[in-house]
Amino acid sequence: MASQRKRSKKEEITDSYEIQCSDEQPSDTSSREDARESNLKKFIGAHVSISGGIWKAVDSSVAMGGHAFALFLGSQRSWTRPALTSAAADAFKKNCTKHGFDALHILPHGSYLMNCGSPKEDVFCKSQAMLVDELSRCSALGLKLFNFHPGASIDSSPEKCMEKIAQAINHAHQQTPAVITVLENMSGQGSTIGGQFSELKTIIDRVRDKTRVGVCLDTCHAFAAGYDISPPGGVKNMLDEFHCAVGMNYLKAIHLNDSKARALSMLNK
Repeated sequence: MASQRKRSKKEEITDSYEIQCSDEQPSDTSSREDARESNLKKFIGAHVSISGGIWKAVDSSVAMGGHAFALFLGSQRSWTRPALTSAAADAFKKNCTKHGFDALHILPHGSYLMNCGSPKEDVFCKSQAMLVDELSRCSALGLKLFNFHPGASIDSSPEKCMEKIAQAINHAHQQTPAVITVLENMSGQGSTIGGQFSELKTIIDRVRDKTRVGVCLDTCHAFAAGYDISPPGGVKNMLDEFHCAVGMNYLKAIHLNDSKARALSMLNK
């Protein structure tokens, strides 16, 4: 990367992989809302907290001038979480409408506990159930995308792991309506799946409803996995590889992150 500084917050870019920045910086809330209502082609924001209520994530994004945002839908540290109340869901949707956020520019992130490719049956079952719960929460919130880390094979084979990930996605699609499951590419660390774009395509090929699956491209993960985007033309080369392996039609969002580690380090830093 041009800079190896790690951003303090992950930025989300939806709709396209090219960043378009405005020369004018919004000075107040009204001007930021005007910007959201303008003919933007790129939508940029950060991962924001849901502390104090999930609807407050919208306010946090507005405060920093975001045109998109990511969030967790509950605690990322527990398998069991309080149910999403209808009052909280309504408050979230009203706040999104008030500030002009399109559901396609909001990217919820899955719990790090999930491993939909786990060879351990208890972990797989809990992960599959959590995926259903996450998609159900998205539906209640009026959201259309859900981003998660595919999984890790542990002591199983990558092929069996990818099969189980697709199985979990197909099951979740049967249990919930409409929401698109968005796989995130990984750094290749340990036994994680998704370091190579071809692994994402293998999962996608096994998902029955292709209209409900996509990819979030994380630049830090890609860099660590060996897609060197630091030299001139590096980003284009990576995107060309992604298009050949997966297809740009599956790209739903980008996590734009710098990396502290070198290319092909397989370290998520």
